[in-house]
Amino acid sequence: MIRTAAILGLLLTAAACEKEAGRELNRQGTFGEATLNNAAVMSGERSFAIQLASRFAKEVPATINFDFDSAGLDQAARTVLDQQAHWIKQFPEVRFRVFGHTDAVGSNAYNKALGLRRARAAVNYLVSRGISRSRLEAVVSHGETQPLIPTPERERRNRRTVTEVSGFLKRHPSVLDGKYAQIIYREYLESAIPGTTLTEQKALERSLQ
Repeated sequence: MIRTAAILGLLLTAAACEKEAGRELNRQGTFGEATLNNAAVMSGERSFAIQLASRFAKEVPATINFDFDSAGLDQAARTVLDQQAHWIKQFPEVRFRVFGHTDAVGSNAYNKALGLRRARAAVNYLVSRGISRSRLEAVVSHGETQPLIPTPERERRNRRTVTEVSGFLKRHPSVLDGKYAQIIYREYLESAIPGTTLTEQKALERSLQ
């Protein structure tokens, strides 16, 4: 009787586990991707990447905007990208993605291509400010599918790119050694050193030279 109950329990457990561990992190992923996600969580990489993504979103403007039907960077966009480049240089172990968006005017195919051009424009500018292109991972365009302001009309706030932390650079020595905590601890110690407006401005100017 006990053996039968045990077997029944195992069958019920197996039936409940329709998806492999970690699948919910990527619904479209394969088993290999799920395993990779689980490994990232267990090693701490996923947690630290999330922490850095949160810091980036809080400390640096992540979004720039564009004129209608344009992928050109105006002065306001370049100023934001300069700030992003300065922040990115402080974390040589980290990779980033740039997502391109458009408003709803025009066909979906055209807007997808336009969003991609905008994302590439932002990436190219970051590269010109000294960021390695290998750290600016995949350039992804969402076209018109993720508006901030739902409207079929022209809307500048929807014409944007968004820069986000995407993970760690696998070939970096500190990452290869699994020293994710040291990356965070280093920045934690540096953040405790007060800086004047003048010294912070000089640091920014040096990083942009």
